[in-house]
Amino acid sequence: MRILLTGCAGFIGWKTCEQLLDAGHTITGLDNLNDSYPVALKKWRLGELEKGSQGHFQFVEGDLLDRKLLARLLQDTKPDAVINLAARAGVRASIADPLSYVETNLSGAVGLMEEMCRAGVKKLVHASSSSVYAGQQPPFNEDQPVDRPQSPYAASKKASEILAHAWHDLYQLDVSVLRFFTVYGPGGRPDMSPLKFIHRIVQGETIVLYGNGEQQRDFTFVDDIARGVVASLKPAGFEIINLGGGNEPITINQMIELMEGFVGKKAIIEKQAWNPADMRHTAADITKASRLLNWIPQVKPEVGFKELADWYLKEQAWLAPELSVYNG
Repeated sequence: MRILLTGCAGFIGWKTCEQLLDAGHTITGLDNLNDSYPVALKKWRLGELEKGSQGHFQFVEGDLLDRKLLARLLQDTKPDAVINLAARAGVRASIADPLSYVETNLSGAVGLMEEMCRAGVKKLVHASSSSVYAGQQPPFNEDQPVDRPQSPYAASKKASEILAHAWHDLYQLDVSVLRFFTVYGPGGRPDMSPLKFIHRIVQGETIVLYGNGEQQRDFTFVDDIARGVVASLKPAGFEIINLGGGNEPITINQMIELMEGFVGKKAIIEKQAWNPADMRHTAADITKASRLLNWIPQVKPEVGFKELADWYLKEQAWLAPELSVYNG
């Protein structure tokens, strides 16, 4: 298949590209390389992709909001499908800068779907988030009402799901919406706790822990997530599907204990008040993913966090200075 993948230098985008290339597909990757976190990490991911692409990966630096660029890429590459992983991510950051989330996550998604329809591209895989389940009782399933988001990020993701459904109804766009649950692993995002905490433990920097650390997350390894994205390229009509750890959440305290063991150092922890925008517990019901995609996660947290720690220790010569300057 020929695939246009937006957000290719992002965490999930990079790993999805890697798996698609391994399967023999041809990828055009779009990313604006914004500085929401260290660009050096995004360039590292692109470098890893280019090493093994054998000419089947083309990187285009550009913005999802550039309609003329989207139109040209769709016309020139004639993709069989589009995977939209370009987004502004993060609950707390969305509170500080909500407009950028609306622009990218909503305006960007609408522009992409418009240009897809004009180019005759009929398949879209679109990234959403478990953040939309805020206020619901876990384990979360796709039929629960999610109309009371607790952050601009969650609101933007829910709104993008609704818009995708409108394009499905109006133009018969085939859409798979994927709700990701706390993705982690080597090459991860430095604004998320797994990589952030590993870095700070190793470097002797303070970890800020909101609340008592007993909040639970359904951590999902990035390779498992990417497998789910690739599996979602099949025809679906319109489906919303959870990709999560399979209702096996662990607490933040448990995660820290694992990391301390892997790197042989104790964490320096500063506790602060609970952030009301954060979810206390997440857990995914993945029955639908298992049924429709034949997908179940394969990597347990104790294995995945070890891989993350090993990767950080291997790459820390260039990575640690970048993360120490970054204050995400």
